[in-house]
Amino acid sequence: MLLAAGRGERMRPLTDACPKPLLRVGGRMLVEWHLLALARAGIVDVVVNHAHLGAQIERALGDGARWNLRIRYSPEGEALETAGGIARALPLLGDGPFVVAASDVFTDFDYARAASIAARMTADELLAWCVLVPNPPHHPAGDFAMRHARLLADGEPKLTFSGIGLYRATLFENLDPSRKAPLAPLLRAAAAAGRAGAERHDGRWIDVGTPQRLAALDAQLQSPDR
Repeated sequence: MLLAAGRGERMRPLTDACPKPLLRVGGRMLVEWHLLALARAGIVDVVVNHAHLGAQIERALGDGARWNLRIRYSPEGEALETAGGIARALPLLGDGPFVVAASDVFTDFDYARAASIAARMTADELLAWCVLVPNPPHHPAGDFAMRHARLLADGEPKLTFSGIGLYRATLFENLDPSRKAPLAPLLRAAAAAGRAGAERHDGRWIDVGTPQRLAALDAQLQSPDR
């Protein structure tokens, strides 16, 4: 599942007329970089949620055939936040574990790892698996700690949640799919119960949250030395 329902307030005015996932960087839409990575990893069934200017997203991505993917959509009308959006999309996702990624991050995380992560989640009866990254300058405090491949709500050093994770449907079973719900409280509860795994990704990861970061990334990708 690719999360594409956010309004992109920090990216305004660019997002006033264009959904954030469709903004272009390095000659491609932000969300397209994820679609290409999923296709390379052999993940072909993709769900995209949307709210703000969602019709534009459906027109731009279509059924996914150009990337050899099968894309289905989970429209929200009003954005339901991360956990609410996942809860709404559960009928399209199955029992899991399924991958969820924020479409507004730029990363070289290898989605082919999903199969081995899912197997570990099944063996250890985990509800969630979070990919953490070193804290970027705009988020120095981080979000979670980890130890022995387990997510910790407390402890040091804190790392930043990348927006990429694998989840089981049961993590969201008590949510009303028509109401907003954040993801962090569910992850903290799962971590407290010892049922959330984690790993650190030290490769490329950029939160493309502002016009300035978008322009900087575009310049990097357009550079002949990249």
